[in-house]
Amino acid sequence: MANVGETQPQQVGDAGEFAAAMRQLKERSGLTYRQLEECAAEHGEVLARSTLADVLGGKATPRPELVAAFVRACGDRERVREWLEARERAVSGGTGQDEGDEGESEDEAGTPGRRTRRGLGQRRVPALLLGLAVLSFVAATAWVVGFFGEPGGSGGDGGGASAPSGNRTVLPQGPVEIRPVLADGLCLTDGHAEGYDSLVAVQRPRGDVAPQETELVPAGGGTLRVQWYHPDHGKGCLKAVTVRTGAALLEPWDDCGKTSRFRIEPSDSGGSDQYVLRVIGGGCVGISGSRKSAGAPAVTQPCDGSGNQIFSISPAS
Repeated sequence: MANVGETQPQQVGDAGEFAAAMRQLKERSGLTYRQLEECAAEHGEVLARSTLADVLGGKATPRPELVAAFVRACGDRERVREWLEARERAVSGGTGQDEGDEGESEDEAGTPGRRTRRGLGQRRVPALLLGLAVLSFVAATAWVVGFFGEPGGSGGDGGGASAPSGNRTVLPQGPVEIRPVLADGLCLTDGHAEGYDSLVAVQRPRGDVAPQETELVPAGGGTLRVQWYHPDHGKGCLKAVTVRTGAALLEPWDDCGKTSRFRIEPSDSGGSDQYVLRVIGGGCVGISGSRKSAGAPAVTQPCDGSGNQIFSISPAS
């Protein structure tokens, strides 16, 4: 039985109350998001702090595995079953949120050590990506931005990021803006794709990007990683992650050493600062459906030289 003053999950009635109860448990633990993530990792569990922040903020429905790892990390392991039962009540309490398919993803997100910004191996299929099942192509190896951990395998710092061997263009050093040429005033940054809980790369207004920063980090062999930095989450890198439709979103992951590598090549458009982001393993980065609206996700698709696969890269203003 819970002591007086303890968070009592059995009293929650819906998803909002459950998120509030989780926030109270975090506050009582006195631990930061980073400390909770590290505590879970010590016990072989994955508790990505960006995913947890979304859950505690009421933006995403937590998977049972996340709830259990969170409760144990907060020191309330004796009541894990109570929390899981409370979650089931909250999910079925008329919130209108569907948990989606219970099948495991191809990414083995629950594997210890692979800290992601996803919902622990479970994802919803974005409705807007259903039409891309045939056209989309996934990178078969390497992965995405490790948003919440120190990047690995960066190939060293220093100097501006060079374009692939044979190209004389030297990309900007330090923070950059990656702007789809078809969407004036928009930049690639983090956001939510329709029907998909975890953060992914989307195009949003330039004014909405700060305080996040984007850098191109050498990854060896003339390749680069796209690294994000946010003061609340730390550093991470982008990885092409396949959803069940066959489409591949670009999702930030913690372990940069396992994320996708890119060759950034001058485009045939003639613009001096316009490039194609070619994914090692196959495919190019493009904006889903060549959309010009804010919130459209970036996906990997067959390279065809179309305008939606051309990006302007310049120093961040």
